[in-house]
Amino acid sequence: MRLVARVGVLFVLAVAVLGPFLTTGSPTEQVGVPYAPPGAGHPLGTDALGRDLLARVLAGGWIVVTLAAGATLLATALGVLTGVTAGLAPRRAADLLIRLTDVIAIVPAVLIMLVFAAGFPGSDLAVLAAVALTTTPFSARVVSAATRTVARSGFVEVARGRGDTPAQVLRHDILPNIAGTVLTDAGIRFVAAVHLTATAGFLGLGRGAPAPNWGRMVQENLPGLSLSPLPVLVPALLIAVLAVSVNLVADDLAARTTGVTG
Repeated sequence: MRLVARVGVLFVLAVAVLGPFLTTGSPTEQVGVPYAPPGAGHPLGTDALGRDLLARVLAGGWIVVTLAAGATLLATALGVLTGVTAGLAPRRAADLLIRLTDVIAIVPAVLIMLVFAAGFPGSDLAVLAAVALTTTPFSARVVSAATRTVARSGFVEVARGRGDTPAQVLRHDILPNIAGTVLTDAGIRFVAAVHLTATAGFLGLGRGAPAPNWGRMVQENLPGLSLSPLPVLVPALLIAVLAVSVNLVADDLAARTTGVTG
């Protein structure tokens, strides 16, 4: 299962990152009739507007992966900053900080994306920021709980007793022992970010048509699903394989790094 998950991640990432450099055809030019079956020159057939499906698949993944990865890095950084602060703060201050993040968590993710999109129409960075803001509160809660658990461990008390500064305790005792939790959570956040980024494309947020986007491709070709399922199934399958594989790889890596070390 580990090997399958890693192969799945590498395959989808290769398609998404290297795809724009591998395609020889135009992802926006009409090359045939709509929903043409696979044939010579068009291995996957055409989409709803007669554009080459393979070219659009190869060119449409990088935006989903790039935005999801950027949103995950930003959400994880903010989550660690907020969570560690809450985990080391006095109980009342920690509760107040977590409650403030909960205000964001109760707002539907789609609503946040729509608000950002209305303020910055056609902006992929707006999608990235909205996805990061949506997922940060959950990361902060996980990191806060992990930090509080480690902070109560005996070896942390020993470190404080021997005169280590708060910065030294954080660097040498807290962060190494929550790394596995952060890694696992980052995998979950990435999966959520992939879903939200694809949803943004499905809703037409961010850079608009005719730019290819796996999420938008599903929406564009749904009306012709009975005529040709490939324009819907191929991008949807790539998104699903990436999400599941990343989750499995993150769990595996976290299992290797988890363990309290004093």
